[in-house]
Amino acid sequence: MSTLKIQNLHVSIDDKEILKGVDLEVRTGEVHALMGPNGNGKSTLLSSIMGHPKYIVTEGSIMLDDQNVLDMEVDQRSRAGLFLGMQYPQEIPGVTNSDFLKAAMNARREKPISLFQFIRTLEKNIAELEMDENLAHRYLNEGFSGGEKKRNEILQMKLLEPKFALLDEIDSGLDVDALRIVAKAINSMRSDDFGCIMVSHYQRLFELVKPTHVHVLVNGRIILSGGYELIEKIDEQGYDWIREEYGVEIEIEKETPRVILGSCAANVNSHQ
Repeated sequence: MSTLKIQNLHVSIDDKEILKGVDLEVRTGEVHALMGPNGNGKSTLLSSIMGHPKYIVTEGSIMLDDQNVLDMEVDQRSRAGLFLGMQYPQEIPGVTNSDFLKAAMNARREKPISLFQFIRTLEKNIAELEMDENLAHRYLNEGFSGGEKKRNEILQMKLLEPKFALLDEIDSGLDVDALRIVAKAINSMRSDDFGCIMVSHYQRLFELVKPTHVHVLVNGRIILSGGYELIEKIDEQGYDWIREEYGVEIEIEKETPRVILGSCAANVNSHQ
């Protein structure tokens, strides 16, 4: 069993504090749903864990078992077992999808995967996700529909087999059939060796991929945790009841647009 432990995490972007002391512990074998109004820090949390260069960690820690995640570059975080399924996957002209996937797999392996094994594994997972076989030979995400991009993120997750997947609104842009296929693929990963944090606004995804834990993130803090009953209540009543019961003023705004991941997110504490 592995553990991803986040303690008192504070994160800023452009001198504005977004996360204001997040505490969260996720173990393999668990699926955690992360909910909350737009602009309150959900995507910021996932991107900071993975090492988004725009986000500055000013306080707190992220530990993967006994490894300090904040000391790692983005590629090191990936090799350690972290995976980010992005809300807005980037298009990369000139790099075929299959070449990208093979390179990503080999980066995690001591011995490169054979071409035969790679093709067999790729074709098997493409079939399970009911993807167009030609997508493997096209440039990464270039000309893909929104749904194809999201399925391609799940394809990457299945091939890389991470310890912890961070899925940022992986259901947005999916029709009912595609959502069912993606949910089935996520469920197929569930085991004692796999943990997941899923961000979504919609109960439908969580009906198909039942979380073991549910958290509500408001104004940069997790203010409430529980079980599936929280999802049902939010679906029925929105977030107004949280304002009334907990006396929390909820800021609703658009979250900062994502960019391509580059170097590790800066950790101010490491440079002092």
